[in-house]
Amino acid sequence: MSVHLLLSAGRGPQECAWALAQLLHRLEADATRQNLETHRAQTVPGDRARTYRSVLIRIAGDGAEAFAASWTGTLCWQAPSPYRADTGRKNWYVIAQPCQVDTPSTTFAEADVDVVACRTGGPGGQHRNKASTAVRATHRPTGTVVVVDTERQFSLNRRIAMRLLRQAIQHGDEAAERAASSARWRIHDDLVRGNPTRIERPEPSKQDLAPQKRTRRRQRQSTRPRPPREESLIRQHEDR
Repeated sequence: MSVHLLLSAGRGPQECAWALAQLLHRLEADATRQNLETHRAQTVPGDRARTYRSVLIRIAGDGAEAFAASWTGTLCWQAPSPYRADTGRKNWYVIAQPCQVDTPSTTFAEADVDVVACRTGGPGGQHRNKASTAVRATHRPTGTVVVVDTERQFSLNRRIAMRLLRQAIQHGDEAAERAASSARWRIHDDLVRGNPTRIERPEPSKQDLAPQKRTRRRQRQSTRPRPPREESLIRQHEDR
């Protein structure tokens, strides 16, 4: 089981491209913990190094769809801007949506076509009006139907019908591929800032944790009871 997930920074500022890279690393680490494989099928780099405007990632393994669903929607990377120290904004938004990448290609085989001879009216003489020279061809897998009566011979009409069916199926595959590509492009403009489905933050560094540990140590030391010897000395000093 595999699914493709498209992550896009939309039309956001350069920090959104940076946030996408951070979220991508977090997603890949999360997938590894769940024994899923990830592959960056397509990447569009941002203006700065190690940033992305969009990434198409393939997720494979048991539970890939459920995992992709947990990362679908508006994602928020909550951290100060690494480029502009004067901005107070800390929320940078990215959109992630599953998308179809590989549209199925229809294999045409004459064995999949039902051909029926039929009569058609119109000019062409008694032979055309009375003989079953027209062809009605139906491609069973797709349901595509063509009717050909341009020639007076059944074999010629059948040959034309097969060619028209092949062309119609090819055009249908091309239209499906264009529709899938258009759907992927629409994702870039579907980014809604605010109300994220998932918020991620940088992991605290050791330097950030060290002051907290020292503060807690001081607090524990300040709450310890004084030893009896210290208390007796204090009382002697007070009696004097």
